Amino acid sequence: MLSPRAWRVLGIALVALAVWVRVHDVLNFPQDWGFDSAHNWRYMYRLSEDRALPHPTAGWATADPPLYFAIGAAVMGTFGAVGKPGWSLVAVPLLGVLAGLGVVALAVSLVRRVAPGDELRAWIAAGLLLYLPAHVQMSVMVNEEVLVALLVAGCVWLLALRPEWPAAAGAASGLAVLTKLTGLAAVAASGLTYLVEGARRRAWKPTLRALALIGLAATLTGGWWFVRNRAVHGWFQPFGMPAHQIMFGMPPGERSLQDYVYMPVATFTDPQLLNPDLLRSVWGSTYATLWFDGHRAFLPRDDPRVTSLGTLTLLLGLLPTLAFGLGLLRGMRRARARPGTPDLPLLAITGISLAGFSVYAWVNPWFVVLKATSLSALALPFAFYASEVLTGWLRRGAAASWAVGVILALLALGTTATASFNVLFEKQELPGLEWRSEGQAN
Repeated sequence: MLSPRAWRVLGIALVALAVWVRVHDVLNFPQDWGFDSAHNWRYMYRLSEDRALPHPTAGWATADPPLYFAIGAAVMGTFGAVGKPGWSLVAVPLLGVLAGLGVVALAVSLVRRVAPGDELRAWIAAGLLLYLPAHVQMSVMVNEEVLVALLVAGCVWLLALRPEWPAAAGAASGLAVLTKLTGLAAVAASGLTYLVEGARRRAWKPTLRALALIGLAATLTGGWWFVRNRAVHGWFQPFGMPAHQIMFGMPPGERSLQDYVYMPVATFTDPQLLNPDLLRSVWGSTYATLWFDGHRAFLPRDDPRVTSLGTLTLLLGLLPTLAFGLGLLRGMRRARARPGTPDLPLLAITGISLAGFSVYAWVNPWFVVLKATSLSALALPFAFYASEVLTGWLRRGAAASWAVGVILALLALGTTATASFNVLFEKQELPGLEWRSEGQAN
């Protein structure tokens, strides 16, 4: 077992390496290659030019809530005004990197407040997010996932540590909704947290007051967008728009309950989402995009070395994933036994997010929607619970400490190798998987 000083030195070095990977990717990864990034750039540019919200059907991203795009447009406008428009191509994704690091900082803060003096656990919590492939992708791609992750994490942090500030939690959740619809999970988790705690204490008057403040704050910061949609366009949120109809021909095209209850061996042996065995597996596909580049956004499609590294990384990822599951069980026991612990909001956001993701995968039965980055709301619970269990294992004895330490170190190396764009593997083809058959038109 390393000394506290050694852990501190190692932790600082690992944080520096993780930041380098993200900055390297911002400078080298084509910023229109990320998930929907080309469409997001167009939306930002349009906002920066005419400063008016476009019709929701005008493009791929124009039906999405506008906060992220408005921030990007402000950056583009600022650099354009000083004659440096090209700088926004670096500044916008760098803001994403900062937002991702903000999520890490909130996770470390939560751990330090709940377990003061446990420096090892704080470093482990930071490392779990810094070396999570989905978190790296989310941080450097030009899309709204990282901003909504930060806002949801901020909301949950407030629920866990500042329950006397319901309006602040409501405002954070409303801003999350104004960034992406998945932010609704933060609104629901806020309401559920205060409702359950109020029922346990039979304190109905302050509970109703807190719920009213949450609703009011969320409506003022985020709900106005949907009210505007209804007043101007006749709907709260459009679905099935013409711009998105290309997805209707993507596989598999339908889902069954069986898709939610099996994880094929191909999750590990061929971690790319068009593998026939993996194609229908919801959680197998999600896992392959959590700990690896299952959509081949960063990595070449047909390099056997990539597949081998993916197999290794996904097998190593089982350890922190198991630790997260065990930590959730501990959190459930604590939440039942003691009111007022941080576990209730952490469990609420986890359950609501997983349920929402499951429904979304059912309603949209196409392989491209299965991305672990869509579960960005789980960042804080994952770091909190997995770090608790892993720290216990590291302190169990010399053998356990070295075994867990080696696995985590190899996992960090694997993530660095797969997420550092064009360092070990040169990607020459366009990003993504080719889902069309030879007989289909391009």
